[in-house]
Amino acid sequence: MALNPDFEPITGFRPMYFEDVPRVIEIEESAYISPWTAGIFRDCIRVGYYCFVYVEHEVIQAYGIISVAANEAHILNVCVATELRGKGLGRKMLHKLVDVASQHDTDSLFLEVRRSNTVAIQLYMDEGFNEIGVRKDYYPAGEGKEDALVFAKALNIPEDEEQD
Repeated sequence: MALNPDFEPITGFRPMYFEDVPRVIEIEESAYISPWTAGIFRDCIRVGYYCFVYVEHEVIQAYGIISVAANEAHILNVCVATELRGKGLGRKMLHKLVDVASQHDTDSLFLEVRRSNTVAIQLYMDEGFNEIGVRKDYYPAGEGKEDALVFAKALNIPEDEEQD
């Protein structure tokens, strides 16, 4: 079967759909000790969280989910397919989620990250997030629990309040 020469595959961000959940679960399960279930992802879509996938060559390569309410936003999940890590997709997804939060006039953006996830911690710090706290024993770990570091980023700061 020949390909339509006018067809241009979608590359970039788009909303996550229910049909995407099986691929998202593949990525999730390869990345986390205690992955989210398909039901959690479907619930996030159903309740109207901002759920995105990054697609290249018609394959979902990364996803991110953010909730926005009451002048603040919370990044709930960001993940890149294991074989594609280290190529900037996590940073692209983070930028997308920060843009969504900014477009909704939120003042603050929050997230949690495993204390052991030094690559993500460095990314968040590079992107202007500041550590504001610790949630003790927040994440399931191989044996026991692992602390979460809580990060925040101020958004939509009026120009006269910005500091150099």
